[in-house]
Amino acid sequence: MKFLIGLFLIIATTIHANEQKIILSSTTSTQNSGLYDHILPIFTAETGISVKVVAVGTGQAIRIAKNGDADALLVHHRPSEDAFIEEDYGTQRFDVMYNDFVLIGPKTDGIIFNNLNEFFNTAQISGSLNFVSRGDDSGTHKKELELWGYFNNMPPLGKWYREIGSGMGAALNMASATNSYTISDRGTWLSFGNKGDLVIKWAGDSIMQNPYGLILVNPKKFPHTRYKQARIFANWITSPKGQKIIGDYRVDGKQLFCPDSDKEKNNRLACPAQ
Repeated sequence: MKFLIGLFLIIATTIHANEQKIILSSTTSTQNSGLYDHILPIFTAETGISVKVVAVGTGQAIRIAKNGDADALLVHHRPSEDAFIEEDYGTQRFDVMYNDFVLIGPKTDGIIFNNLNEFFNTAQISGSLNFVSRGDDSGTHKKELELWGYFNNMPPLGKWYREIGSGMGAALNMASATNSYTISDRGTWLSFGNKGDLVIKWAGDSIMQNPYGLILVNPKKFPHTRYKQARIFANWITSPKGQKIIGDYRVDGKQLFCPDSDKEKNNRLACPAQ
């Protein structure tokens, strides 16, 4: 009986690993931007491998992969990505694409900032600039907290600072409804349809660059994962063709992501999505 149960488990694991599909644990920004709707049907048509995307904040996406509930991970917080691999949950990281983070705020307040340092210090000291934070442990939330620490070495405190524990779309909606500031990835901002009075108040600093990495979940830790299919996806999305498809994606004529594989790094300065 034990032999039969063991044989059944081996067969079940083999069938699971050979299924022509993968689960991709990913950020909401890539999903909300419409990028996956653009690229994944092409990948599936060419390879026969379907991709189920689980779109959550970066922190939650990493926890899903750490539980062995995904075959690959695509997120945008490099320290967390490096830790994922160092802890032996992932085998390899691939540079896929990048854009940048932008400071969003109300156009009608008439305030012009000469640099990011001016904004973060004004917001913290005056308490007069309402700010909406995702507060959801996402890559964008992690970046926002890094910026507060970098520019004034202290966390934001006060009624002017509101954490909503939700995604980028909800944060932008809240900022639009309350004439508040927020930090957004450029892709979600460009595809967001309820801008109202909101505009980009600052962009362009190197500290605001937003790289996305793809990591394959370690099959030695989770034998049931579909490593072979995930590797095919990694090779495809970083290939010249996959990178061109990413670079060609537009919303209202504007490019949302810049290709970032090794073969495309020399084109960074020419990429407008930053």
